[in-house]
Parts: sequence; structure tokens; C-alpha cells
Amino acid sequence: MKIYIAGPITGVENYKEPFDKAESLLKEQGHTTMNPAILPPGFEHHEYMKICFSMVDVCDGIVLLPGWERSKGAEMEYQRATEKKKIIGFHEPDANKVQWLR
Repeated sequence: MKIYIAGPITGVENYKEPFDKAESLLKEQGHTTMNPAILPPGFEHHEYMKICFSMVDVCDGIVLLPGWERSKGAEMEYQRATEKKKIIGFHEPDANKVQWLR
């Protein structure tokens, strides 16, 4: 599957680490990933969201990182994914697994 990774970025120190960990796990499981944490700096939030919505749209599912519910952008991505009827998963880093909703 093609999976988009969603989680908090703005105001989070070392935000790339949880994205990288989830991406590695998903790739090990044979998935293709879209990781917004690799986008370059310099864009406005609404511009990032346009890019991220496009990424969500082309994916089969979305994996939410811990703390996603405290992120305006990740909440928007989750809403987009549910509207588009994408598969939803939650990354559990301590267990190094994704819990999929079916």
C-alpha cells in the first residue's frame, strides 16, 4: 500500500525522528511511504497543507503518529483521509507496530 504519515511538526523539536521511525517500519512491511517531514522549509502552513492533501489523496491510507490530535495539520490530514475513505492506522512506537482500523 501507499501510506501517508501524519503527525505534529510545527513547534516540535526533533520532529523528523518519529516520522523516520514510522517510515522505516512501513517500508520494512513493504509499503511505499509519503513523509511530509522531508518537505523543505520556507512555505506557509496553508501551502504545506495543499502539498500534504495531494499526498494523502494519492495514498491508500494514512498512519497517525502519537500526538497527531494536538496538531492542526495532522487533524486536517486525518479529516481528509476519512472523507476520502482511506485506511487509517496508528503508529505505536514503543511496540514498533501500526494498529490498523478496518
